[in-house]
Amino acid sequence: MKRNTLLNALLATVVGLGLAATVQAQNAKVGSVQIENAYTRATVPGQQVAGGFMKIENKGAADQLISASSPVSGEVQLHEMAMEGNVMKMRQVKDIPVPAGGAVELKPGGLHLMFMNIKAPLAAGETVPVKLKFAKAGEVEVKMPVNAMGNPAGGHGGAMKH
Repeated sequence: MKRNTLLNALLATVVGLGLAATVQAQNAKVGSVQIENAYTRATVPGQQVAGGFMKIENKGAADQLISASSPVSGEVQLHEMAMEGNVMKMRQVKDIPVPAGGAVELKPGGLHLMFMNIKAPLAAGETVPVKLKFAKAGEVEVKMPVNAMGNPAGGHGGAMKH
């Protein structure tokens, strides 16, 4: 009995380490702006869109994320999701403010990057190069790890209007 418990604990640890490795994100810095925990999620064949998520910290004056691009998609848009009544709506925004001495989090269900017209499925374990352009800090490339698909309704699935 003890052996099975130990074996299960060891297995859980190994699986947990494997999952932790897929979640690990690369950080990047440009000027006073630091990008942390950037990632995207795996897609299925035929899926044309995917979200990009990260934390953007700003140690300097107020700035704005004004654009993003990646060779894996035809376009990368800046998006926000918000509830309007009982409907989750997503819309493109012209920029994402990054407050002076503060941070903004791009996350599922809120502000995020939207990879449009994905050229090939994004596979878990790969990395996606993304160039971010800030109004003041300039450009920086972030290599976003592609994480395994989680809860599809938590990201860009379910009932929403675009």
